[in-house]
Amino acid sequence: MRNLAAALSLGAILLFAGCTLWGEHPVRHWTDATGGEGLERNFWNEVKAKNWLELERHLAGNYVYSGPEGRLGRAAALDRLKQFRLDEYSIGDIETELNTETVVVTYTLTLRGTRDGRPLRGQPVRLLAVWQHQKTGWMAIAHSIVSTQAD
Repeated sequence: MRNLAAALSLGAILLFAGCTLWGEHPVRHWTDATGGEGLERNFWNEVKAKNWLELERHLAGNYVYSGPEGRLGRAAALDRLKQFRLDEYSIGDIETELNTETVVVTYTLTLRGTRDGRPLRGQPVRLLAVWQHQKTGWMAIAHSIVSTQAD
């Protein structure tokens, strides 16, 4: 009986160790994204790397950004993103909901760097993103700042 208990304990330890044995699969390209979190990570990777043409390929023609500045269409939102110089970003508290060809992602985002030459506060904001799978791949339909740390 003692051997069975020891074997079960060892099996449980190995099972849980296996969960953390391999690190998070990094998202380096749009084809690496396997869900809402991957899409958002790749979105911010492109902003950080200033890959504007690649990012633009994944913004729907009717893309909308909503934040403290108000509602911005696709071109204005892209211009706003071009003001960022990101040193790093972090995503947390992520939740995704898939509904056929659409995924809704909510998460907290913390940016470090500058925007329009001014340092970013480094405070997390709560975001909502909507992605839709189209013939050309996953396209961002909308991003919205839901709340800030001060709210």
